[in-house]
Amino acid sequence: MTTTAEAIALVAAARTPGDLFGGDSPGRRYRRLARLLHPDLAPGPDAAAAFARLAELWAAHGRETRTARDDGQGSETRTFRDGRTGNGEPGTGQSGGQDRETGTRRGGEKVITTRRGTYRIGAVFRRGASAVLYETGTDTLLKLPHSHADNDLMRREADALRTIARDGDPLFLPYVPRLVESFRHRSNGVERQANVISRVPDGFVSLAEIARRRPVLDPRDAAWIWRRLLVAIGLAHRAGVVHGAVFGHHVLVHPVDHGLVLVDWGQSVPLGTPLTALVARHRDDYPAEALTRKPATQATDIHLATRCVAALMGNRVPAPVRHFVRGSLASPPGDAWRLLGELDDLLDDLYGPRKHRPLHL
Repeated sequence: MTTTAEAIALVAAARTPGDLFGGDSPGRRYRRLARLLHPDLAPGPDAAAAFARLAELWAAHGRETRTARDDGQGSETRTFRDGRTGNGEPGTGQSGGQDRETGTRRGGEKVITTRRGTYRIGAVFRRGASAVLYETGTDTLLKLPHSHADNDLMRREADALRTIARDGDPLFLPYVPRLVESFRHRSNGVERQANVISRVPDGFVSLAEIARRRPVLDPRDAAWIWRRLLVAIGLAHRAGVVHGAVFGHHVLVHPVDHGLVLVDWGQSVPLGTPLTALVARHRDDYPAEALTRKPATQATDIHLATRCVAALMGNRVPAPVRHFVRGSLASPPGDAWRLLGELDDLLDDLYGPRKHRPLHL
């Protein structure tokens, strides 16, 4: 296997992770395929689709490996206090209506059963400002708001992810989380909206974390993040959704593989409607129209994405990049895909043919 065409054919023929990674050196096989298919080095939609499929199979291989290890060593169980209101913890209880779920305990651990699946609630994966993400022992996470007052944020996220999955380009769906299901969780008389979403593969970090560890990025490192962020919001816009909160803590990237996932869609709105939930600490990052409740457009996300990436580079950037940033902020275009094409032209003029640059943290 020495060509991109051979790598595309190999990935296309694989039906299970074992078809690709069943040998003695799965990591070496993955890295070789990734180099041949990486979007920074292999142009064209066939290579991009094969790279996305490769990432899915590699993530599945990692889950199978962890499951086999856990089965051999025994699994850890954690007990949660039940029914506490306002802290985002899952409690026992149930909810009526169409989206019914029941809560039980098995051997001291919390289990939630819905019409679509059973979720073993484990440790806190991440605690955010409005919600908590819990491990489920699988490739999914359970997301519960701290307070029932934020149920609308959970519903917005579920609506946005459903819309993007239905109307977005399947080639680019790995750029956003996958909604497994959404249901109402009742505990001690308090009803909260819960979302079960796909878990991002291991190795991803937020741009906020990157900024803490690398205060200033080389523009060539920021370039691939910018390109993929435009793809993520471009995917959403063509499905009729504005993210509305493109900030560093909502953008997850893989420093080596250059993957990107735009998370936390709770502030999203349909195109053409005002943003109704703003992140207070990012007030200065919003465009003026967002603060005056004017309709959110593609330009809203483009403005936020531009500020997000510009903050990574600081002030030590080539003049053409600085002018490009200023133009994108002063008069954001209404099409992320068109801006991506203009960015690619700029990068080609500045740096020539693309080269893969692992981002060392």
